[in-house]
Amino acid sequence: MKRIQRSAAGLLGTALLVAGLTSLAAPAQATTASPAAPRASAITSDATARAEVLAAVRRQAVTHPNETGRHICYAAHVQNIGWQSAVCDGQMAGTTGRSLRMEALSIAVSGVGGVCAVAHVQNIGWQHWVCAGDGTAVGVGTTGQSLRMEALGIGVGSGSVCARAHVQNIGWQSKVCAAAGQAAFVGTTGQSLRMEAVILTV
Repeated sequence: MKRIQRSAAGLLGTALLVAGLTSLAAPAQATTASPAAPRASAITSDATARAEVLAAVRRQAVTHPNETGRHICYAAHVQNIGWQSAVCDGQMAGTTGRSLRMEALSIAVSGVGGVCAVAHVQNIGWQHWVCAGDGTAVGVGTTGQSLRMEALGIGVGSGSVCARAHVQNIGWQSKVCAAAGQAAFVGTTGQSLRMEAVILTV
């Protein structure tokens, strides 16, 4: 996976520059405790998912203000479920213990200078990086094609971002963090293993 990560990470540098965010450096790793419980399905389309995560990140900034003003909200598209409701700031999106693949992820941020994300997808490989500023959603993965997300890369324009994935036959991986302009990668490539859930923090 490291060789693939480097090529995908190299694309992040270009994506961040195009998005007006920052430049790329190497990601770092850390560990964390167990995740929160999943949320029920409520979103019906990709456009609705984007609107849901945008509304969630705005609500989060108002109802859960913190000293930094940094928030990340995200919604997962899951096999047999579809789009789940948006979760924020370290809550779990996806499922565990049900052997269901995560197929897509919609992400929105505030207070972090924008976000870039990329997914490694079954039969496709690494997709192109997609980037958006604060208050705009990005989407990675696929819907309607029954393809598993196998890995996720994510970067932000300022501060840091952390990600943790629950992967088929592995369980929860260690949390991976990256500073501004760096890419945090979770999941696997070349092993045909589905991502089942993810946790994101900024």
